[in-house]
Amino acid sequence: MFNRVAFVTGASRGIGRAIALKLCRAGFEIVVASPELENNEAVACEIRACNAEAVTLNLDVTSPESVKEGFARILKDKTRIDVLVNNAGIARDGLAVRMKPSDWQLVLKVNLEGAFLCSQQVLPGMMRNRWGRIVNISSVVGQAGSVGQANYAASKAGLIGLTKALAQEMGSRGITVNAIAPGYVATDMTKDLPEELKQKMLATIPLGRMGTPDDIADAVKFLVSDDASYITGHVLAVNGGMYM
Repeated sequence: MFNRVAFVTGASRGIGRAIALKLCRAGFEIVVASPELENNEAVACEIRACNAEAVTLNLDVTSPESVKEGFARILKDKTRIDVLVNNAGIARDGLAVRMKPSDWQLVLKVNLEGAFLCSQQVLPGMMRNRWGRIVNISSVVGQAGSVGQANYAASKAGLIGLTKALAQEMGSRGITVNAIAPGYVATDMTKDLPEELKQKMLATIPLGRMGTPDDIADAVKFLVSDDASYITGHVLAVNGGMYM
């Protein structure tokens, strides 16, 4: 029995790190991919401490060359990538009326175009193997919108469209493509928010707490498992009920 290989972008911290650790405990070999080299290696050490295999990759999802070269290197070493989790993402918030074009473009490039470029690299192998799982990490903001996040909302809504299109294209090849839409999750991106704003957010969440990276990782673990083999094109909301 071979171990499946899971490639996780943005795996150096937060949700990506939690996903990498969760999947390694489920028996996957992990590719820890991000531009943060020291953090990549730290996560890989945690994975190896669990007696699982891990390799790190310096990956810039905004660069088609970096993506192509990075995936080629991994495929040469591992020969296959069975699972892709498109988790890499950034935010550059600001009201649309004065948002810099560079902030619009960078967020779309990382969050949406990066996921597309990475998906392109794994699809041929998944099609040959007639098995594959792609999970795109979207956001509740991509479903409901958010003041001051036109670029982020557009990128995350675009991921949902990409998910549904790829699911339709790849279903006949045994490849499922799904999205997860987290709500407010306690990560580096949210820890510095003013306490007043955090309390305002909590008031909108029926379960009364922020999510954790493990809440999202558990959902990923399910969607890449054989238990989810008849689920594709789905957007799984993991948001404590804040948007239904």
